[in-house]
Amino acid sequence: MADARDGGRDLRVGGQNGALQWNRESDDATLPEQSPAGVALSTPLPVGRWVCLRYEIDTTRQSIRTLVDDQEVAGLRVDGVPTQDVDSQWLRRTTAPRPTTLRLGWESYGGDQDTIWYDDVALSSSPLSC
Repeated sequence: MADARDGGRDLRVGGQNGALQWNRESDDATLPEQSPAGVALSTPLPVGRWVCLRYEIDTTRQSIRTLVDDQEVAGLRVDGVPTQDVDSQWLRRTTAPRPTTLRLGWESYGGDQDTIWYDDVALSSSPLSC
């Protein structure tokens, strides 16, 4: 997602170290932080079945919630209060993201090949359910 408050640089959600994470292109900040404790607070994206990945970004304050199959992922939450190994690095930026685009895809930086399918993509200004 291009972030209007970050010069149009991407705000991404994907995987690293075997777990879901958020990544900010401009400074490579990750949520959770890439420490063993931070990664342990995330979850791997399940394979071999349909998964509901849902997230909420509050553009008025530093707040992100991420849910997998309607279960919130503790390591993928920004609530404005720095939590060690989770969002301390993320909160160094004081402005909330303001996404202006949505692009779907998968980018691999290694030699691995992955197949990912998307279905029932929805955008809303109010919470959606799976």
